[in-house]
Amino acid sequence: MPIATDVFRSAARAQASALGRADLDAVYVPHPIQDQLAEEIEERASAVLATVVDRLTGAVSADS
Repeated sequence: MPIATDVFRSAARAQASALGRADLDAVYVPHPIQDQLAEEIEERASAVLATVVDRLTGAVSADS
């Protein structure tokens, strides 16, 4: 399951579609991340953790 920053949403969806996986959608976190402190990155990761776990375990659809 891809994880990307939100500015890459369109590119990620286009790439997935081009590879025959239009149904595959990434989990997105706010951009940018490269200049963030470790604590800020941890907050962003924590915010999407439940979604990542749910998708990996099949608990929810990709639309969640």
